This record gives sequence, structure tokens and C-alpha cells, in this order.
Amino acid sequence: MTQETSDNPEAGNQVRDELIVAHLNHARRIARKIAAHLPPHLDRDDLMSAAVIGLIMAANRFDPTRGVQFISFAEQRIRGTILDELRAQDWLTRSLREKFKLLETKFAELEHQLGRDPASDEVAESMGMSLEDYFCLLDDVRYLSVVSLDNSWEDNEGATFGLLDLIEDVSNDGPHDQIVRRQTADRLQEAIGELPDKEKEIVSRYYYEDKSLKEIGKVMNLKESRICQLHGQAILRLRVKLRLLR
Repeated sequence: MTQETSDNPEAGNQVRDELIVAHLNHARRIARKIAAHLPPHLDRDDLMSAAVIGLIMAANRFDPTRGVQFISFAEQRIRGTILDELRAQDWLTRSLREKFKLLETKFAELEHQLGRDPASDEVAESMGMSLEDYFCLLDDVRYLSVVSLDNSWEDNEGATFGLLDLIEDVSNDGPHDQIVRRQTADRLQEAIGELPDKEKEIVSRYYYEDKSLKEIGKVMNLKESRICQLHGQAILRLRVKLRLLR
């Protein structure tokens, strides 16, 4: 809060409450977007509650004198509390984690061997499976895409941030954090530009234009299930390309 509001607790509380009320629907929208890519058995109400908690935390800690817009500051905290809730629920099975790790490893090995992004059939062959089975595997691990680009770094206050934050906003509090995020954001932009055309379009429409996978499928004349597969494959490629930045 500003010096004026810190000297006047009542005024500070009013500003905080106004921020929370004004951005409550946005916090819920973030929770719904994340929930759309999670298994149906997960409790959506818990995610909504986590989003609201993140919003309240952001309102309590926000300092407008640092030149950062509240919505950018809040989105990072909201997403962080939702991901904390997901980890607390321990919804990822060991088998699912191992499958995702194997896919990452194969992508990295093939990219190194070929000197380019591997095609789907090349990844499938390297894993000793048919292309159909490979796409089924992508479908199995697609829920991981919701957390696969997040919680990779920490800022000076110990708050986690990830590539999704970089896509949406690269401004930050301290100069060191801003440099780290800018460098990572630049590399992310480059990595997205290197994706195959369909995957690039899906990533751009989903993260930059805020379109749902169903909406993207209609635009690209593809089934939503196929969009999910391509989205998951794009995330794998990006993780491999950006692994060295961690």
C-alpha cells in the first residue's frame, strides 16, 4: 500500500477491499480455466477458494508505488495458490509423473540427435509404440500441461513464478527479477516461434488470445481431443527448450 494508506489503516483496508471486489470475477475465471484441464474428480470449489485466497494475499501485499499493475501482480499470486492447492491434493499419480518424465527425456534426446524438433512419428518410434498409442499417451499426460509451465523460479520475495506469468506480463518488482524474467520471456518467445505451425497457433491462441481449446478446435477445424494432444506436445517441446534456464 502507499505511504498514505499505511499511515491510515482504515483507508488501507478500504483500498484492499475495493481491489478484492473489483477482481473477484477475474480470480474465479483463472480458477475455471485451470480446472478445465484437470481430471473431473478434483474439487472445483477448493480451486475457487484457493483463487480467492491468492487474490486476498495479493491485495494485502500490493504496493502501487513499484509501478506494477495490480492485475498482473495478482494473477501470479492467484495461480500460485491454485497450484499449491493442487500439490496439496496430490492428484498426480506416480505413473503419470513417470510417463511425463519419459516423454520429456525422449523429446530432449531426439532433438539433440536430429538437431531439430522431432515429429510425432519419430517420438513414437523412439518409444517403441505406434503413433496411435503415442497420441493416447499424450492424452494421458495432458492434465500435466496445467502445471508444466509454472512454478519454475522464485522472485526475491520467495513467490514462485513460471512461464505462464512471462507470457502474460514480464514486469516485476525488483531489477534482478525483472532481468531474469525478461531473459526467460525472450527465450520463450523464441521457443514458441520454433514450434510446428499448428502447435504454434494453438499456444498463441490459448495463452495470448485467451481462447479455450474447444474454441481453438472450431477455428482450426480440428476435434478438441486433437487440440489437447497438440497442446500437450507443444508444452513438452517448450519445456525441453527451456530446461537449461532453470
